[in-house]
Amino acid sequence: MQILIHLSFAILALSMVLCLARLVMGPSLPDRVVALELLSMIIVGIIGVHTLQSDETSFLDVAIVVALMSFLATVGFARFLERGGRRDD
Repeated sequence: MQILIHLSFAILALSMVLCLARLVMGPSLPDRVVALELLSMIIVGIIGVHTLQSDETSFLDVAIVVALMSFLATVGFARFLERGGRRDD
């Protein structure tokens, strides 16, 4: 089980690096927002794997809060664009 947990951490770390590259190089503002949303979901995945590793279920509450805040931020950005906010594309 420990091998799978370490492999999961490695894959999540690689996906985080690729997501950060998209966040920095994103050609438009919506691309950057999607990359930021993906980054927060990767963080939720890291928290979930850490919960499995440590057998401490209170970390799941933190993961739920991070996921909810990320969702609300994305909804707020979509409403901003809907009302005629700044677009780079």
